[in-house]
Amino acid sequence: MEQGAFIWIILVIAAIVLLSIFFYYVPFVFLITAKASGVNLSLIQLFLMRLRKVPPPVIVNAMIEAHKAGLRNITRDQLEAHYLAGGHVERVVHALVSAEKANIDLTFQMATAIDLAGRDVFQAVQMSVNPKVIDTPPIAAVAKNGIQLLVKARITVRANIKQLVGGAGEETVIARVGEGIISSIGTAESHKDVLENPDSISKVVLKKGLDAGTAFEILSIDIADIDIGKNIGAELQMDQAQADKNIAQAKAEERRAMAVASEQEMKAKAQEARAKVIEAEAEVPKAMAEAFRSGNMGIMDYYKMQNIQADTDMRETIARPNKTKN
Repeated sequence: MEQGAFIWIILVIAAIVLLSIFFYYVPFVFLITAKASGVNLSLIQLFLMRLRKVPPPVIVNAMIEAHKAGLRNITRDQLEAHYLAGGHVERVVHALVSAEKANIDLTFQMATAIDLAGRDVFQAVQMSVNPKVIDTPPIAAVAKNGIQLLVKARITVRANIKQLVGGAGEETVIARVGEGIISSIGTAESHKDVLENPDSISKVVLKKGLDAGTAFEILSIDIADIDIGKNIGAELQMDQAQADKNIAQAKAEERRAMAVASEQEMKAKAQEARAKVIEAEAEVPKAMAEAFRSGNMGIMDYYKMQNIQADTDMRETIARPNKTKN
């Protein structure tokens, strides 16, 4: 009795497993849903989807949405191919339905290309209907009089469906607008002209066609705020004056060093000359002794020379009374 019950339990479990596998590969529920919505699908097609590892709910729901929206040209094979290529089937169908309702020219091929390029095609369609506002960070620009202005702008853009594949993004638009604002302010004679007519910046920037090659179409550029920054011209002049001062000080120090070196050289020469004089004076007693020995000089001659030397010292003392005689 127990063995028979065990066998029945095993059979029930096996039947449940087989039925689960069967209904997984043969999804009757999705077939009934598709038929009830007017979508022409067969059981074999659903079975083949499972074999190709394509989830039937994704394809069936997408086909139902497209059928209800009147998009008759979207086929099951196209949706399966896009899913296998790594695309977002639901997003593409949502975008096509929105574009159809908004009278936007968007084909299935273009929508799938945009999706596979990594852009949100549904968001792009919504942006085509409802333009997006992009706030720029503070942009620093300097007028010709040297006054810096800090400008914040608001860029109203609309998605350019035809440029979404390969077109530049928001960062490029912000960079180009910033470049245009800097160029426009840089040509102004005074910062006061910019403050009086801020709309002149927008007009100049819009004329440059900054949205070329981007995924957006610029509708307007509005100056949200302008603040006065630093006096760049005055700071540059101060920096230049400080640099000139440092150069002048360096040249003066160089001249002083050369003067000190010249003075030291002259002192060295004077000391050398004094040394030679002392050396010559040391030879005088020797010469006098030699003159005495040879008879060329007498004692009276010696006294006369002493008197002359004393008279000379007296005259020097009278001429320079502050000199200390050694």
